[in-house]
Amino acid sequence: MNLALYGGTFDPIHHGHLILAREALEQLALDRVIFIPAGLSPHKLARTPAPAALRRAMLVAALADEPHFVLDDAELHLPGPNFAIDTAERLAAQFPGARLHYFIGADNLRELHTWRRIDELRQRVQFVVFGRGADSLDATHGFPSVPRRIDISATDIRARVARGTSIRYLVPEPVCALITEHHLYQEPSH
Repeated sequence: MNLALYGGTFDPIHHGHLILAREALEQLALDRVIFIPAGLSPHKLARTPAPAALRRAMLVAALADEPHFVLDDAELHLPGPNFAIDTAERLAAQFPGARLHYFIGADNLRELHTWRRIDELRQRVQFVVFGRGADSLDATHGFPSVPRRIDISATDIRARVARGTSIRYLVPEPVCALITEHHLYQEPSH
């Protein structure tokens, strides 16, 4: 089995996430992309994300019609920061013999050496690099990459909601409905 682990805060999940996951699914002949929302990301401790239950609901809504995309919400139930190596070990045990890929944004490559037990993680997974923003896919540290670049960010979506501007076409309609219904991201400081 050929699986990809797609971790992140997904605050909120948006079309950029979904387009890149679909592109990787096809390019790498993946059987499944597992979306893994972080309960608390060790790299994003300065900002409190939307409540876990609402981020989970947005993911369920966004992934509903895609049979190759699945949700693993185990990290949402764990205390403290969650680490990629722990999740990779758990999923390797859950899917013995599976080949694991781990999606990472190009902007995270320069910090990869700081990740917990990075040498063990590199042995357990094949990193796949996604281009993000101004970061180039020219320096992927030898990891395979998905060249499609989508300039949509959760940070921009939260800022647009706080300003009262439209997020139509940036997130799936059911995600937009949940953001509106639960008054998410209304405060600029969120």
